[in-house]
Formats: sequence, structure tokens, C-alpha cells
Amino acid sequence: MDMHTVVVGTSGTTAEDVVAVARHGARVELSAAAVDALAAARLIVDALAAKPEPVYGVSTGFGALASRHISHELRAQLQRNIVRSHAAGMGPRVEREVVRALMFLRLKTVASGHTGVRPEVAQTMADLLNAGITPVVHEYGSLGCSGDLAPLSHCALTLMGEGDAEGPDGTVRPAGELLAAHGIAPVELAEKEGLALLNGTDGMLGMLVMALADLKNLYTSADITAALSLEALLGTDKVLAPELHAIRPHPGQGVSADNMLRVLAGSGMTGRHADVTGDAPRVQDAYSVRCAPQVNGAGRDTLDYAAVVAGRELASSVDNPVVLPDGRVESNGNFHGAPVAYVLDFLAIVAADLGSICERRTDRLLDKNRSHGLPPFLADDAGVDSGLMIAQYTQAALVSEMKRLAVPASADSIPSSAMQEDHVSMGWSAARKLRTAVDNLARIVAVELYAATRAVELRAAEGLVPAPASQAAVAALRAAGAEGPGPDRFLAPDLAAADTFVREGRLVAAVEPVTGPLA
Repeated sequence: MDMHTVVVGTSGTTAEDVVAVARHGARVELSAAAVDALAAARLIVDALAAKPEPVYGVSTGFGALASRHISHELRAQLQRNIVRSHAAGMGPRVEREVVRALMFLRLKTVASGHTGVRPEVAQTMADLLNAGITPVVHEYGSLGCSGDLAPLSHCALTLMGEGDAEGPDGTVRPAGELLAAHGIAPVELAEKEGLALLNGTDGMLGMLVMALADLKNLYTSADITAALSLEALLGTDKVLAPELHAIRPHPGQGVSADNMLRVLAGSGMTGRHADVTGDAPRVQDAYSVRCAPQVNGAGRDTLDYAAVVAGRELASSVDNPVVLPDGRVESNGNFHGAPVAYVLDFLAIVAADLGSICERRTDRLLDKNRSHGLPPFLADDAGVDSGLMIAQYTQAALVSEMKRLAVPASADSIPSSAMQEDHVSMGWSAARKLRTAVDNLARIVAVELYAATRAVELRAAEGLVPAPASQAAVAALRAAGAEGPGPDRFLAPDLAAADTFVREGRLVAAVEPVTGPLA
């Protein structure tokens, strides 16, 4: 558990805070300003609830049932019932970090003072996070409009002491038992509170924020593996010259080229196009090698755009209806997930393309007709063993799935709620498939790393001198357990160790003492 405290105020939160709470168990605390804003907004809701005129979300039904005015004696039941009826998710459990992000981001909106939720309800939300109690949320049930309804409903059910939840020890128990064990009283929801706990883009936003954190590491790692592959293929680093990228000034392209150039600094292997016996002179490297900065860089620029969208959403209060400072309670469409859904799908596209170019370089390293003197499949004794032949098959299977995952979810819409909610974002679905894509991309980059370090070692055995950063990457990967083929050992390529090495950021950490900080 990360014991530092994240203070939730009225003006949103940061991506770093989302990751700290979701992944690292940081504690959550409401600011005094948030408590005051909650109390002020609640006074407005209470005043409207006392009036005879119906107000949506306060004294009416919901969605297609909004035309019914609900009497005072039925309103507490109405709030309980919306949570219970909307907790209709199905399928496998969603990961703990996703649920914690979902809960934290809903608390962020509640704390803005625009939802009308009482301070004690917000405090109970914080108490659940701090106790490590995680509601059981299911894979299916959100259309991304009105927000992530079913996932948020399962979280609200836990606040009420109902349904199932996971305790800090990882055991799933009835939520009421877990709350009692931690001294947390279940909440009795009042007017508007049930609806306010359900209306938001929190699930898709939480997954976007965590995907961006993971992709930042993977794009830097992919710059490193591209440089290692270029070096192992005896390619030229002249294509990485800053002046070439300055005349096509896409920011990410320049960053990736600079990363690669710094990894290759001091290499005795680059630029040796015609130095291998029997190899025809090369004027240019293949696109997968020469255009790595352009492809990696375009992906980086997409990450930057997605981060802008995420930042706007992190600063937003997403609810319907909302309490405005002038005392009005107004319906709106801010819960629609389109802005988040679009960038989730965009990221799946660029992740698929990055995976694809990584696989093409791996295949080139393994093909004796294109690897410029390397042994077939980088085998120790080709024919007696198959080297990394099937490692590339695994990588190709992952790339193929990445292409399927790149099909946008946000292009679809299925009407719901008796045609009241007749256009939805499918943002939750976009987020779920992006999580799979990011997971696959880590594996794909790991296979290229495994192949490229093996190829660099083979070149070094021939008397060529790798770049100092390349040597650091090889040494760190081997120390992490990902051994290469050899006469005394080649049972199977240790791709799992390489995968862990990449996704934990250890590849970047291994080369940065040589290169300086990489972007």
C-alpha cells in the first residue's frame, strides 16, 4: 500500500492521483472545500425535494420513466431501487485497479459539489477506498451512456452494504460483512443520490488514464528495441539525424528519433551495410527499420492528444442532472462518453500499428536472407534447434489479435431505455479492448527485445562492438532471467521474463544510466 494521501477537492484530479489510488493503494481524503461544496449543493437539493413540482432525478423516475412524479414516502425506496435494478452486470470480474479507479473518479465528481450528494455519502466512498474494499464489478453492462451505469451501480450497491465485494486480503465476501468488519456504516440514500452515484464516464476514463501510463513506457521501450534491431541489422543511424526530423516537425517523431540516436551512440555496428561477406551493398534500410521514428512518433502524438482529452475529463463534473452555483438543477448530456470513447479507439489503432512494425523487424532478424549474416532464426545450431522461429509465430498471433482489437467500438450504437437513450458511446467496450491491446503490445515489444538482444550478442561474438546502451540492455535482460540460446542451454525462449522486464519499465531503467533520461 502506498501510504501517501490524495486530497480530493472541488476542481478535479490528476492522472497521477488516479494511478496512485487505483494501482498503489494511496489513501484518499476530502478537502474542507469539498465538504463545504457538498453541503451547499445538498441544501439546494433538499429545497427542491420539498417543493410540489417534479424535478428530474430528485422527485421523478429515471430514463424513459422520468414522467412519473414520486411521492415523498417512496423516494428513499426509489434511490435504493435504481441502484439495485441497474446492478445488472454479467461476465468475468473486472480487475481491482479498474474498480478502484472507477470509485475514485466517481468520488472526484461527487466532491465537485455539482451532484447534490451529502458529505457523509462522499466520506463513505473514501472510507471504502481506504479500507481496501473493492466491489465486484462485471465485464458487461455499460453502453458508455448514461455513463458506466452497471459498473457504477455495483459500486453503489457496496456502499449500501449489499452485493459482494473483495476485502483487502483478496477474499470475496458479502459487502455488509466487509463494511461491518471495518467499522463502516452502510449509507441510506436520499433524493438524487442513487442517480448521482451512477451517472459518469468514470470506468472508461480510469482505464484511459492507466492505458496512457502503460503506453508511455511501451513507446519508450519500443524506441529502444527499434534501435537494437537497427544495430543488429547493421543499419544506418544517419536517418535519425535531428536535421532530417526538423523538416517534418511532428513532435513525437523527433522524440523517437532522438531516443533511438542516444541508444545507438558509440555503436561500432551501425552503418556497416556492405561489410558482411556475400551481402549486397545497401543504400537504404527497410521501412520497418528506417521509418521507426515516424511510426513510433505518430503514436506518441496520439498519446499526447489522448492525454489532453483525459485531462479535460479529469477536470469535469459528469452527472445528470447537475446542481449549478445559482441554485438551478438542470438536465444535460455531459454523461455521454463520446470524447473518451474516440481516443480509446484511436489508441487501440496506434498500438496495433506499433505492434505490427515491431513484428516486421523481428521477422527480419530471423530471416537469413534479410538479416545480413545472422544465423537462421538466431538459432545456436540451426536445424538441430529452431531458434526463435516460434517466438515470431507467437508475436504474429498477438499482432493479428491487435488488428482485430483496433476495430472501433465507438462507431457502434444500440438504442436503449425504450429509445430515450437512443445513441450511446460504447466507451466502456472501447476501454476494455484497449486494456487487452496494451497487454498484448507489451508481449510484442518483449519478443522483439528478446530477438534483438540475441542478435546483438551474436554480432559481438563476431568482434563487432555494440553501443554501450545496447550492452546495458543485454546485461540487464540476462540478469532478469531471460537467457539466450547457447550450446548448453536452449529449452525454450524465456519470453515471460522479457515480458515482465518490459512492462515493469526495467528496459528503460537499464539504458537510461547510459543515455540519460529518455522521453
